[in-house]
Amino acid sequence: MNKMQTAPMAPAETAEEAPRKRLRVGGGRNWTKTVVMLIVPALLIVGGLYYYMTSGGSVSTDDAQIKQDIVSVSPQVNGQVVAVYVRNGAHVKKGDLLFRIDPQPYQVALEQAQAALANAQLQTQVLRTTAAGTGGDITGAEANLKVKQNALARQQALLKQGFTTRTDFDTAYNDVRSAEAQLADARARAANANAAVAPGQQPQVAQAQAAVDKARLDLSRTDVRATMDGVIENADKLQVGQMAVEGIGMVSLVHSTTAWVEANFKEKDLAQMRPGQRAVVEVDAYGGEKFDGHVQSIGAGTGGEFSLLPAQNANGNWVKVSQRVPVRIAFDGQPSRPMIAGLSVTAKVYIDQNKK
Repeated sequence: MNKMQTAPMAPAETAEEAPRKRLRVGGGRNWTKTVVMLIVPALLIVGGLYYYMTSGGSVSTDDAQIKQDIVSVSPQVNGQVVAVYVRNGAHVKKGDLLFRIDPQPYQVALEQAQAALANAQLQTQVLRTTAAGTGGDITGAEANLKVKQNALARQQALLKQGFTTRTDFDTAYNDVRSAEAQLADARARAANANAAVAPGQQPQVAQAQAAVDKARLDLSRTDVRATMDGVIENADKLQVGQMAVEGIGMVSLVHSTTAWVEANFKEKDLAQMRPGQRAVVEVDAYGGEKFDGHVQSIGAGTGGEFSLLPAQNANGNWVKVSQRVPVRIAFDGQPSRPMIAGLSVTAKVYIDQNKK
């Protein structure tokens, strides 16, 4: 009897405790749901507040690239390349020899110009000697005229006294007129000779000297040198035997120390932007590594205004597009990584200096 009485008691206790267990389990699940429902809005609120507090103090753009001064080195004379002294990636200093153009034609031209200069100087010396000689001719003509005048005076006195003939008097008179003509001719020759010898340097000598200077300058330009410190690029096509043409770029010289960022900001981002404001540049090639800088200048026009073919709206159909203005950002100091021209970057400018 005791066993039959005690056996049913266990199921009664289990049935009594089951609702309590279900209550405890259900309460735990409800608590977890409540926590999740509270955390998610809280995170959203915190994120929104952070975005609100920080976004208003800066503007950024990923339409930005590293820029450097790049010079296309072109010869100033024509000729065949006879020697090349650089290759891609070579670091050069200002004045270093890059390549050489055949100097022989320009050496010959210089010698010809020097010969022409010597001839002009000789001709000038002849003119000066001639001009100096005309002074003696004038002196001789004046002395001859004086003699003829004295002879005429004697013939005139003798004619009055009847001791000479009219023929002798006329001969003496004609001699005076001839001497006067000779004197006038000598004076004219002297004037012409002196006019040919201009004060200072003779025009023909100056012209010949200019030709010599030009030939010497052309000869010096057969040695093409670096115009600044930098790194050589695009030198692969520069080969010995190639014809160099005046004004056509042969190699590129990239300035090795000067680099900046050209960031194209939307026009609405420029309202509070000023030169001198702090900027941060993230370079994609270096895993987003950041470099400090500052706004150096803001473009005077949009990129479209300085394009080769500015956009025109002649048909009246107009769609307003947000324009971009180039902003130049300078690095603070020398960057720790090489700033290669053309690298893509993200530029951020802190327009509110209190929010950094």
